[in-house]
Amino acid sequence: MAKQMREVFGEMLVGLGQENPDVFVLDADLCTSTMAHLFRDAFPRRFLQCGIAEQNMFGVAAGLAAAGAIPFPVTFAVFATKRACDQVSISIAYPKLNVKIPGSYPGLPTGKAGATHQSVEDLAIMRAMPHMMVVDPGDNEELRQVMSASIEYSGPVYFRVTRASTADIPWPKGYRFQWGKAITLREGSDVTLIGTGFMTGLCLLAADALVEKGVSARVDHHPCLKPLDRQAVEEAARVTGAIVTVENHSVLGGLGGAVAEVQTELCPVPQRRVGIRDRFVETGEIPELFDRYRMRVVDIIRAAEDVLRVKNERQ
Repeated sequence: MAKQMREVFGEMLVGLGQENPDVFVLDADLCTSTMAHLFRDAFPRRFLQCGIAEQNMFGVAAGLAAAGAIPFPVTFAVFATKRACDQVSISIAYPKLNVKIPGSYPGLPTGKAGATHQSVEDLAIMRAMPHMMVVDPGDNEELRQVMSASIEYSGPVYFRVTRASTADIPWPKGYRFQWGKAITLREGSDVTLIGTGFMTGLCLLAADALVEKGVSARVDHHPCLKPLDRQAVEEAARVTGAIVTVENHSVLGGLGGAVAEVQTELCPVPQRRVGIRDRFVETGEIPELFDRYRMRVVDIIRAAEDVLRVKNERQ
């Protein structure tokens, strides 16, 4: 069985700590859930337990970065982006400090933690912050590349770490994550399915099913929501004339909003957004939640068929 992304995250923290003595990890009493305890066990002198005091933890991270360290303040996405929003914005993003912020447990796959722990707005919040890079890795391999790239980049980075096991994406040979760059995983001419995070894997499954319906679906993966690959969005709109965005996030302000902003400016086409509608998420088993909030492969297919109907009516 594939490792959960949080396991790979914990292992990568240790690897980065071995390579770079400036890497520090800060914890808000969640290290066994986020797997940051692996770094604690390997480098106890560079692990700071800040307790359930996230605002303070991000202030400490800012101080470490100002002193030349590369801090990773580790907590759940909902606490990093909402509870400590002021500290992240003013103490880290405003001075463009070199802090790497992993948002663990984003979106629906949070187990039965409930609305207090489910983050469906984190991408929208972080995307609106000046100086902040925002990334939602597609699978474990891309997470490794994102974390390595984050160390090389000087400035604040927010990246998601999904709790669930994710399917490996069939990357083209030699693929490397690049800031602000999307990748086309499948060519198509009728509609473009634009995914981010592990939802891109569902886009590929939907594209396979659409072939049986006579629909040629292009699949683009956008790991970087900020900066967004504007050229790739424009190209997708011009080539296929219809777009479906798919994300493990609210349809407001995340990938769907970012793509809509670009394509309406550069090449307006019909668009549908698959994601969490404007509501708080209930507690339940992960498959039940994906069914309830219409974020399954079948829902992507329905969205594609709907946007194609609109496209054909306009032609």
